[in-house]
Amino acid sequence: MNNQINISLIQHSFKGDVLKTLDYVEQEIVKTARMGADIISLQEMFFLPYFCNKVDDANFEYAIQKDDEIIERFKCLAKDNEVVLVFPFFEKRMDGVYNNSALVIDADGAIIDVYRKQHIPDDPSFHEKFYFSQDDSGYKIFNTKFGKIAVLICWDQWFPEAARIVALMGAEIIFYPTAIGILPGEENLKSRYTDAWKIMGRAAAIANGVFVAMVNRTGKEDNITFWGESFICDPLGAILESAEDDEKTLLSNIDKKLIEETRITWPFLRERRIDTYKGLLKRIIE
Repeated sequence: MNNQINISLIQHSFKGDVLKTLDYVEQEIVKTARMGADIISLQEMFFLPYFCNKVDDANFEYAIQKDDEIIERFKCLAKDNEVVLVFPFFEKRMDGVYNNSALVIDADGAIIDVYRKQHIPDDPSFHEKFYFSQDDSGYKIFNTKFGKIAVLICWDQWFPEAARIVALMGAEIIFYPTAIGILPGEENLKSRYTDAWKIMGRAAAIANGVFVAMVNRTGKEDNITFWGESFICDPLGAILESAEDDEKTLLSNIDKKLIEETRITWPFLRERRIDTYKGLLKRIIE
């Protein structure tokens, strides 16, 4: 397996229409694949509006199942362009059971598996607990044509245990499809929030000796202004490619040999003291 691969993130706004958004993303995938992309990650629920800002039963109509024609379309897209796709979507598992999920589609068009968001927020304008079930399938590694990747979705990013677990499972790259932004009245906090967000992603890379790729929405939807700021960083946290708040597709070459080199120099994984971590299994340490 080649250690040199190209990873890509597509940062964009919702186009006001599902079909228009799907068409835009498809064009970006084809264009980026022609530029040499091997793995392309899309942002959280990329072809839908961010409907979680309201509590409305009608929004469950956005959910699709794994055999939906939209997924078939992107399976063909992955195969035709020989790229791995990280495909986030609103998943209907059965009547009344829904998840915030992401498929990983290999370069031959086959679905490897699905990851379901483990940490579900419930904040003003982010009413995700109303829509998404908590899932017990846990964290996963996807063994793709171009390497072992993990997917963690948005709110998962703020929990360092998740990144540590997938790193120990063998992940070389962690992808974080995301939908995060600011609300009215938070404009003066934007730089502090975005700095914290970036620091958490870079810290996950450093603490675990992995590449991290965070892809966020951009644009304004109702009362949320998504801040974009997608980036790719190496195992020392150095940012290789980044965006601001405009629409942008990132493409970066990475060398997976840097993972071993970094872990030899900074051996955080092998020097863990698991005998001292029992407190992590408690809700509150008194």
